[in-house]
Parts: sequence; C-alpha cells; structure tokens
Amino acid sequence: MEIKPLNKFPRDTVERWLLTIPFYKTVKQQDNWQFEILLDQAHIAYYEPGEQVLQRGERDQWLYFLLRGQLDVYPNEQVEGPSINQITPGEVFGDLAMLIGHERTATLIASPGCRQVVVLASDFGEFADLESNRPITLATKLAYYRNTVHSLRWKLEVYRAQNPQHSFANRHRQIKLYTGPKDTRDELAALHAQAQSLARLLLEWNGEFGAARR
Repeated sequence: MEIKPLNKFPRDTVERWLLTIPFYKTVKQQDNWQFEILLDQAHIAYYEPGEQVLQRGERDQWLYFLLRGQLDVYPNEQVEGPSINQITPGEVFGDLAMLIGHERTATLIASPGCRQVVVLASDFGEFADLESNRPITLATKLAYYRNTVHSLRWKLEVYRAQNPQHSFANRHRQIKLYTGPKDTRDELAALHAQAQSLARLLLEWNGEFGAARR
C-alpha cells in the first residue's frame, strides 16, 4: 500500500475525484471552508493486485470510497475460495461498521485482475460527535447523515425487491422518517439514529444472504 495526502495531487484532479461523490459535492456547494477541512482529513491509498484493504474483525473510524479498480469481498479473515461479492468504482465501504462502532464484517482484497486499486480514505471520527460544531459544522454533518440515510434505504429497498416475502422485507419502512424542523440539531440526532438502525438491519441482510460488504 502507498498513501499520499490529497495536497500531493493537482487540485483539478482532487476535485474531479471528490465531486463524483454526492456528499463531497454537497459540501463543496454549501461551504468551501468545510470542503477544505474534509480534504485535510483524507488521503489517497494505492493497492497492488491481491493486497488486503480491510480485515474482518478490525475496528477503526475510517470511511472509504473506491475511485479505481475493483475489490473482492471475503466473509472471513482468510482469503479462501471464491469471493462473495465485489465493490466497484463509486461505491462507499466501511460505512456500516463506522456507524455502529462495529468490527469489520468482511475482508476486502484488491482484485488480482486489476492493475491498481485507488481508494479515498477519510477519517469520519468527528461525525459521531453530534454536539460539537468544530471543526465539522452542523450543516456538514446533516449533509453526511442525509446522504447516508438515503443510501442505506435504497440498498434495503433493493434487498426487499429481490426478496419480497422475507421477514426482513419491510422492517426498514418501520424506521420512522424525521418530520420536525429542518437544519436543526434535532434533525441531526434523528438522522443519526435512523442511520444506525438502517445499518444494523443491512448487516442482518448481508449476514443472511452471505453478502457481507462492510
């Protein structure tokens, strides 16, 4: 693995990478100062074919976005037999474990068939502190949790459509949406609780169908 801070890359390259990610695009539009803070908390990691990216059982507060290449997903610490899933460019990974303080539930390997895997890694530890406005503001945290809740609900809808008779099928629809005042700390707390509940349910689905990805 080779790690490089974002300031080692041309600015237009960095923005081209990050502005394809909805959360970063939203922050850039809302507050350029916050966008710069997020850049300071992130780095680019390069992996060679077959190199381990995440290890089942580890704990950390890093969130990842795959920029180039492909990752193979294995359910155990040992990389044996065929992979159970793949992660492709544009996908986020590491989010479920980070949301609920859970250990990693799968081992991720840079696919042997790729020339190189490029990952954006960002330290999202401060997003768990819902009370502080520094250095991450309320607006930026709201942007992250709104995007996360939307993404998790979409993934659960895909599972529901594929398995409509399963006992899990409608459980995510029972997790209530927030209907109070927008852009408030109450909304942030509600979104955080929703994200945690949805993440736990998605982990149950993953475990049920052997598609653990986080």
